[in-house]
Amino acid sequence: MLPFKLSHVTAGFIAMLVGYTSSVAIIFQAIDRLGASAAQANSWMLVLGLGMGLSTLFLSLRTKMPVLTAWSTPGAALIALSAGLSLPEATGAFLFCALLLIATGLSGWFDRLARLVPDTLANAMLAGILFSFGMKIFDGIGTDAALVAVMAAVYLALKRWAPRYAIAAVFLAGLSYVALTGGFAGARLPLALAQPVFVMPDFSVPALIGLGLPLYLVTMSSQNMPGVVTLRGDGYEPDIGRAITVTGVTSLLLAPFGGYAFNLAAITAAICTGPEADDDPATRYKAAVFAGAFYVGVGLMGATVIGIFVILPPALVLTIAALALLGTIGNSLSAAMSARDDREAALVTFMTTASGVSLLGIGAPFWALVIGLTVRLALRRKSPGQAA
Repeated sequence: MLPFKLSHVTAGFIAMLVGYTSSVAIIFQAIDRLGASAAQANSWMLVLGLGMGLSTLFLSLRTKMPVLTAWSTPGAALIALSAGLSLPEATGAFLFCALLLIATGLSGWFDRLARLVPDTLANAMLAGILFSFGMKIFDGIGTDAALVAVMAAVYLALKRWAPRYAIAAVFLAGLSYVALTGGFAGARLPLALAQPVFVMPDFSVPALIGLGLPLYLVTMSSQNMPGVVTLRGDGYEPDIGRAITVTGVTSLLLAPFGGYAFNLAAITAAICTGPEADDDPATRYKAAVFAGAFYVGVGLMGATVIGIFVILPPALVLTIAALALLGTIGNSLSAAMSARDDREAALVTFMTTASGVSLLGIGAPFWALVIGLTVRLALRRKSPGQAA
């Protein structure tokens, strides 16, 4: 008997697929803004895949929990919007951010802060993050309604008769439909292993303050906090300080080659922490192990992987991600609304997160917690022992 299930392989593969396709375009924009060469661009894709894969493998195997890591998507957007920085100056800023991440992980303060967030609000934030992503299935309907309909029909059929294999069947059905309708006709993929390219960092004070510090702040508030919430939402309590330290060390080692910042994953982690990955929470870490292995594999292939993600229809990726997250979205919403006294605060937290609002360069999840905690404090009922 195999030591893993098909659902582990499927969840790991979909997590990798979503991790790349959801934000790889932003990575390309960041690379272009810094004036990187084609070889340096391939180096970025290599080390980003290796960094996510190896850190995910280490944390998941060490903790026996589905702890996934990811590149910092808001960090990539920040790089893409930066102006006047050379690649060596940006590399120096990446190293500075990595040192801040390591210091944060070793201090343990972020772990203590995360535990102050009530479970209801944490689940509401997670539901808002995943809801925004799941809603993109309707973008897929607008571009290729027939493909989405085929995948949805297969999902409903398998969900009723063989739920464990539903997501795998949906993905295969989507690929088959695209192939039969000529979607892959004429596609050619370069087959070559990527090579790392070292960039000597230049520690410029304006770059450290203008890019390194903001990169650290958005990675912590918009990535690591949702990542913690995702794990907690499905009942996992890893050593958050150690996990952030691992992502910081990974960033430090790979920054000169293009690994600008790594953090705990949220959306991709939810694919591996939920019931779709495995009915048994104790063995869901195997889905994360497969995700890590897939990350390593696609990272090594560099330009080939870029070509694959270019030819996959966006509707296919959006649909498979949305269907894979349905269970986690439902569970998170249910948990968020379970406590009557916290219901309004949780609802506001969910709505703020789902809105995608950004203030001062900080994303919606952070502000959702700030606003939700404020509402909860304002509406908290006094206990019977308190004076009126």
